[in-house]
Amino acid sequence: MTSTELFNLLDRSAWFRAAPDALRAQLIELGRTRGLPAGQRLFNRGDADDGFYCVLDGLMRIGSITASGREALLAVIEPVNWFGEIALFDGQTRTHDAYAERDTLLFHVPRAALTALLERTPAFWHAFGLLLTHKLRLAFDAIEEAALLPAAQRVARRLLLMAGGYRGGAGALRRVLKVPQEDLAMMLALSRQTTNQILRQFETQGALALRYAEIEIVDAQKLRAFAVSTNDDAERA
Repeated sequence: MTSTELFNLLDRSAWFRAAPDALRAQLIELGRTRGLPAGQRLFNRGDADDGFYCVLDGLMRIGSITASGREALLAVIEPVNWFGEIALFDGQTRTHDAYAERDTLLFHVPRAALTALLERTPAFWHAFGLLLTHKLRLAFDAIEEAALLPAAQRVARRLLLMAGGYRGGAGALRRVLKVPQEDLAMMLALSRQTTNQILRQFETQGALALRYAEIEIVDAQKLRAFAVSTNDDAERA
């Protein structure tokens, strides 16, 4: 992949597009692409920080697994989204496990190179702070929704958030989300049965089309309406 091709791909990230030109150029110069086969773990909870990543192709799972084998899935990270910035700020270990759901291509900026860059140009910390606070806002929203909203609204809102690349605002939506229903249920702390019932309700009303390990947004306006308010059947699900 040439530098131009890499730049054009990374430029699909809202955070990267908004970063200073000098920072974007430095990230491309310091980083390298890395392939990760399906099922391979990138890092474990408690591992030392090895840098900053962006998903260029494929899918990464972020979560943790208990000793008994139960998984807590926090997020699935699709192209083109960044992760791994928390340890950059506090210098501590990884907070969760990360592994490839399918064959995945990553862009990796090593910790040592990134730290040296920030020491040379402290003003770049602001850009990383914006990325961190954006994710913190998303986390606060998720906590509030889990406490206050019925399940159907939570499902609709998470689908719209994923389709928008976790930008949290208006913009073009991806039509097809490569996320199994079981994963969506785990991210929302809902049962698989409840999630399936809600998705089928949305499909019946023309908002979605469900396929194996994929959810297609057929009518974004209908899905947005479900995110604001739900009908009685969806709420009982």
